[in-house]
Amino acid sequence: MISHVVWDWNGTLLNDNDAVLAAVNAVCVDFGCASLTWAEWQALYARPMRVSYEQILQRPLDDEEWARVDKLYHERYDALLHTCGLATGVPAELQRWAESGRTQSLLSMWFHARLVPTIDQFGLTGYFSRIDGLPGDVGGGSKTDSLRQHLEAQSLDPADVVLIGDVVDDALAAQAAGTHCILVNTGAMAHIALEATGLPVTNSIQEALHLLDS
Repeated sequence: MISHVVWDWNGTLLNDNDAVLAAVNAVCVDFGCASLTWAEWQALYARPMRVSYEQILQRPLDDEEWARVDKLYHERYDALLHTCGLATGVPAELQRWAESGRTQSLLSMWFHARLVPTIDQFGLTGYFSRIDGLPGDVGGGSKTDSLRQHLEAQSLDPADVVLIGDVVDDALAAQAAGTHCILVNTGAMAHIALEATGLPVTNSIQEALHLLDS
């Protein structure tokens, strides 16, 4: 019986795909590359994120260049954040889960200083027992260590937890931490890549939670 959900944020609870693509293409323009379509970005998406941009640019990035990519991306993304909305079913499904007596928290690889006020602006803070974002100022890494720390901070038994996210890195982090995982086909990775993990793949938040109920 799953008693706790760890939610991903970007591409899972937050529908930010348009802002993500615009931010990716801001990097492409700055580095002299052609803009990408959403399908092209999904095909190139990888963790660590640096790999994605090295595929786009078709060459390695040194640390200085990667910091430049990260800065360009987040400047454009932040400028468009106000255009993003919540995923279909949010907050109603969060409310339903809470009313069932079970708990939920949120773990994102977006910067903690930006994550917390954004969640609060959407009126969702009260649903989560804990909210953790990326503590540093350069992103793009794996979620594995962060998930382990997130669970330990709440004294959660991984066997009682499901991570719900939108990318393969969520699946890998869940496997490493010993939690269950359900993927939603709403964010940065193509459906075929999610299915290749062998984990359940759903089309919405509602489907993911109903799968747990069944």
